[in-house]
Amino acid sequence: MKKIDCAGSHRRLHGIGVSMAASIVITACASIPAPIEQMAVSKVAISNAASAGSNEFAPLPLKSALEKMDAAERAMADGNYTLARQLAEQAQVDARLAAATARSIKAQKAATALQDDNRVLRQEIDRKSH
Repeated sequence: MKKIDCAGSHRRLHGIGVSMAASIVITACASIPAPIEQMAVSKVAISNAASAGSNEFAPLPLKSALEKMDAAERAMADGNYTLARQLAEQAQVDARLAAATARSIKAQKAATALQDDNRVLRQEIDRKSH
């Protein structure tokens, strides 16, 4: 009767399993596309935030967006597309927050200026009518 080497068979099966798992991971990583579109959308959002006056009215969220975009570009250059996409998405959200905050503050200032103008006009009307 022939003796079966169970330990050797087990080692070979384990080696095959590890090789298959490594192949699956490598294939999955290789199939993640570069987030080129997301990077572009995020850059436009940052540009829009700057145009909305975020430098003056919302500097912190704009700074956060710029830092995350820089990190996304570094991740892109390193080939870490998953991290690049996540950082670019976060940069886009921060940029939108900066733009919305800047627009809101500018609108509040404009409303206050209109109220002041109305108050001055009322005072002028009251002065002329008495």
